[in-house]
Amino acid sequence: MHVVIAGGHGKIALILERLLSARGDSVAGLIRNPVQAADLEAAGADALVVDLEKATVDEVAEHLRGADAVVFAAGAGPGSGAARKETVDRDAAILLADAAQVAGVGRYVMVSAMAADPHATADDEVFQIYLRAKGIADEAIRSRTASTSTIVRPGHLTDDAGTGRVAIAESTGPGAIPRADVAAVLVAVLDEPGTGGQSFDLISGETPIAEAVAALAR
Repeated sequence: MHVVIAGGHGKIALILERLLSARGDSVAGLIRNPVQAADLEAAGADALVVDLEKATVDEVAEHLRGADAVVFAAGAGPGSGAARKETVDRDAAILLADAAQVAGVGRYVMVSAMAADPHATADDEVFQIYLRAKGIADEAIRSRTASTSTIVRPGHLTDDAGTGRVAIAESTGPGAIPRADVAAVLVAVLDEPGTGGQSFDLISGETPIAEAVAALAR
């Protein structure tokens, strides 16, 4: 499998790149800063330098040709302002979906956020914009790749060691999950075509990852 990961230098992306490359998959990560290339190469991924906030659909599509799947794991980050929530978490995710269509990529996996909704409300204005940006992107991705996209909405992310056990549901309620377990779920989703067209919340739980993802495809 050849997988291209947007936001290739993020914590989840680097773990995902290691997992995929360790089992023999071909992996490439889209990064904005060429200085980050060495970290991707150490994780077993090829570094593709492209700025999703400035690139055109056709430019991104050229990087995606021949890929079996793309994963959007990019994000403006917790320290960014409202504007970049829209240009990265919303616009870049939609740009990647459009580019994937042009390049003929069959699978799109979106790392979204719990409570993402185009009409989300939150006490913190920037967080509200973030949830709305993610929600708008999710809807746009569904409209373009209804049967081949999977939208994963993790709860609060931690750097704890993965447990290999999760809870997956349309709505799980609030909870946390290690980034390592999110990456492992993404691998399982990529391996299971039956998850196409599905969206789900993801937090730590009691069900082994392979079993939880397989249940989605039944």
